[in-house]
Amino acid sequence: MVYPSRVPGRVHGDLQGEGDGLREEVFALVRRIPRGRVMTYGQIATELGSRLSPRAVGWILHRCPEDVPWHRVVNASGGCSTDRLPDFPTGLQRAMLEAEGVTFRDNGTLDLAVWRWPVE
Repeated sequence: MVYPSRVPGRVHGDLQGEGDGLREEVFALVRRIPRGRVMTYGQIATELGSRLSPRAVGWILHRCPEDVPWHRVVNASGGCSTDRLPDFPTGLQRAMLEAEGVTFRDNGTLDLAVWRWPVE
């Protein structure tokens, strides 16, 4: 099922039609994020012409190939959304980012002004 959104042609939820192509575009963009930098789900959606919702980007990354650094994608607050997933180890995403030198604030978020990667 495809859920409607306010942006014509934007996909939220299950991908249909050009889904495989959109998945590959998400994977290719995330592979470009350098170590120690992050992007947000919304930033990725915007970079891809808003054809996906930020939530759809998250679902795509939930089942990505091993060579995709999914851990470098955070929510709009600079937090790790993966901690809310029942089948995911709590703290894994944060630990992976910290291993790359990213620091977190006391509230568990990172400063996007410092760590966000601006696509050029």
